[in-house]
Amino acid sequence: MYTISVLARYFHLSRSTLLYYDSIGLLTPSCRSAGGYRMYDEKDRKRLESICTLRNTGISLDEIKAVLSASSSETAELLQNRLQQLNDEIAELRKQQHFIIQLLEEPSLLKTTGILSKKEWIKILENAGFDEKGRNRWHQEFERNAPQAHKNFLESLGIPDGEVEEIRAWSRLEKA
Repeated sequence: MYTISVLARYFHLSRSTLLYYDSIGLLTPSCRSAGGYRMYDEKDRKRLESICTLRNTGISLDEIKAVLSASSSETAELLQNRLQQLNDEIAELRKQQHFIIQLLEEPSLLKTTGILSKKEWIKILENAGFDEKGRNRWHQEFERNAPQAHKNFLESLGIPDGEVEEIRAWSRLEKA
């Protein structure tokens, strides 16, 4: 059995966090000691471990509560939705980065973001020996094998949405 303080320390949480989890029904102690103190068993410890793991995904406590009482397929669906949400947020943040760089009229700032521009990517492909036909083949393979990753990559280069869709459309149509 674990006291609230021991369990909190084990997971690097505050005692008040566990009290809050109890108040919302997320983690209820298995029993109380003779003195009325909350006591947690191994099952509670494992539940708290799951809660901490799920918190690292960024989902809300309400969603965590739902996940812990859901079937594995419902859990997978919720996590897949969270992953897509993160992908969308990252894509939006990349667009904001490019927009700020354009407003500042400082293309050199792109290097501070850890991402490439379309121009830099084309130069890399050319230096690697890809002519236009080779670059087109590269797009076709990327689109065929990982369409969402291809879209995300093109967006990360700061390519406008309309152009991204044009590239993806001809990538799906043309023969290698």
